[in-house]
Amino acid sequence: MKVKFMATTGIIAALYIAVTMLVAPFGFTEVQFRISEIFNHLVAFNPRFSIGIILGVFIANMFSPLGLYDLIFGVAHSIITISIFVLICKFVKNIMVRLVLNTLLFTFTMFIIAFELNLALELPFFWTWLTVAAGEFVVLAVGAPIMYLLNNRLNFKNLI
Repeated sequence: MKVKFMATTGIIAALYIAVTMLVAPFGFTEVQFRISEIFNHLVAFNPRFSIGIILGVFIANMFSPLGLYDLIFGVAHSIITISIFVLICKFVKNIMVRLVLNTLLFTFTMFIIAFELNLALELPFFWTWLTVAAGEFVVLAVGAPIMYLLNNRLNFKNLI
């Protein structure tokens, strides 16, 4: 079981990194469409996926033009938001509701990234929160039905 967990965690991290690097110019500034954020939805199916996602965020952010800012704030954003979502999942069992809540929660907590961009690039906080939240919302809203359909085929809960 440990080998399966480690392999799955590594695959999730590698996928997150690869997809982030694929669209790198659109994943690190005030207008973010980090398509790899779709993997955040995996936690709706099994909270153990969170380790691979957080590891992927950490490694991907090592290549960020914002350097240490993105390592601290980006990883913190993922840890905080995923932790809150895991707690919510203890009370919400319906997968579709979980996917919607995950989308809204990650969208709302983008204020952490807006704060980072305010500190690092002196961008206006509220405008930046709006732009990064909009990008996060689009990616996760489009990603939710995709992950739901993939789950019907792959049964994510049992992959890890």
